[in-house]
Amino acid sequence: MKNLNEMTDEELAISYIEGNNRAFDILLSNNQRKVFMYILFVVRNRDVANDVFQDTFVKVITQLQQKRYVPNGKFSAWVMRIAHNEIMDWYRDQRNDKIVEAPKDNDLSNVGGADVTLNSIESHFVNNQVLADVKRMMNLLPASQREVVYMRFYQEMSFKEIAETTGVSINTSLGRMRYAILNLRRMAKEHDVQLQLA
Repeated sequence: MKNLNEMTDEELAISYIEGNNRAFDILLSNNQRKVFMYILFVVRNRDVANDVFQDTFVKVITQLQQKRYVPNGKFSAWVMRIAHNEIMDWYRDQRNDKIVEAPKDNDLSNVGGADVTLNSIESHFVNNQVLADVKRMMNLLPASQREVVYMRFYQEMSFKEIAETTGVSINTSLGRMRYAILNLRRMAKEHDVQLQLA
């Protein structure tokens, strides 16, 4: 049998399901920072983030104990999906009107090349000052847009992974990114911030 420290997260999850509590300690250690930073970035309040983080891992433990985890993908993506759902539950509880959902007719088939800068953004790194400006402006985005930008650029998730984690279609994820980029451009123009690619 493999040493716990040599196991993947997926193997650790199965080991925990089979009764090895030490496996969960390692799983938590491997994932807590990434999950907490994601939650904090979306809710923007450390106390709320702590609460949502706790709720997330209570749900993770419960689902593992009920043997509802199937290792058919990355364990971290499964946990992020649970965290996303907990964040959305918290927003619903707050009746917060800051969540902007994509419109029902969110169709990107008519988007032209000048409107989408995803490829150029993905193929360049921005310098430190621009990154700092972008981070400040990102905090002003609606939660759904801020979330997709964070997952894409800070956690390097694919749009397929983002869609699965947030429970929306890939088209909706792309739409949220498009709106986020348009909003960031508008804010940059309004505040005369130069977004010069490195």
